[in-house]
Amino acid sequence: MVLFGIGGSTAVSDAAHTLRQAVAADRGGLDLFSVSDHPYYADRLDAYAEIGVVLGRTERISGLVSVTNLPTRPAPMLARTVTSLSSLSGGRIVLGMGVGGLWDDIARLGFTQLTPGAAVRAFEEGIRLVKRLGGGGEPVTFDGEFYQVTALHPAEEPIPPVWTGSVGPKSLAVTGRIADGWMPGRAADWLSERYRTSRPVIDEAAAEAGRDPRDVVDVYNFPGRITAEPLPRTRDDDGRWIGGSPEQWIEELTGAVLDHDAHGFVLFGPGGRPPADGEVARWAEEIAPAVREAVAK
Repeated sequence: MVLFGIGGSTAVSDAAHTLRQAVAADRGGLDLFSVSDHPYYADRLDAYAEIGVVLGRTERISGLVSVTNLPTRPAPMLARTVTSLSSLSGGRIVLGMGVGGLWDDIARLGFTQLTPGAAVRAFEEGIRLVKRLGGGGEPVTFDGEFYQVTALHPAEEPIPPVWTGSVGPKSLAVTGRIADGWMPGRAADWLSERYRTSRPVIDEAAAEAGRDPRDVVDVYNFPGRITAEPLPRTRDDDGRWIGGSPEQWIEELTGAVLDHDAHGFVLFGPGGRPPADGEVARWAEEIAPAVREAVAK
């Protein structure tokens, strides 16, 4: 099934409106409500606190932190957080994972700043440990470079799908080895140079690990305008999607699924802002159902 979601605001000042928008997205039949994770900014909501409240006010939609700032959320506690949210919500959670990028800000929170190579090793180790801490089974002892746990009982709740926001070749290879999905960085889409050069790295790493590369799905953060009338062009001179009428969106996204194996799309407004209420309504009521119907045919 093709997934459709929206990117929500994390601004403290927008909290009431963001919750109303999440409820509207849920009632409109959307699949994902996504927020970013920047805990070092006081004017932003904590991502997992926000997702927890969203899940408590909705019935169908899944929560996604895109992507979890792993250096600030140690893997064993992150595993407890996501399995708890999964238990409380009936499995409506996806685990987005990131290496961590704004290291000066992360260090201000009191966490050790890692070199790029160490950050990727911690990323892979963290995902591997999280995946062992759900689904029941025997106690886990893990003696890694960055994480050590002793006789820790896994939660009975399974670990949700793990999607990454990998950008560099080493973290892309981690995605291929152990992740379940990939959200290309910097809002890159299936026609971008970033995608064309990055996806083969994932596929090669997956194959080397004995996995089917198709098991790592592509989900896109996709900003753009939804207009009443068709636009004369839907992409700019650099090939980046601008937007267009619902019909133009439907044609573009249907092609992405059928021709490029896209698995899902998270709508943002131009410039990566949260979409306006009217855009969310058209996304849920017009675009998503039409793409699903076209793909089903």
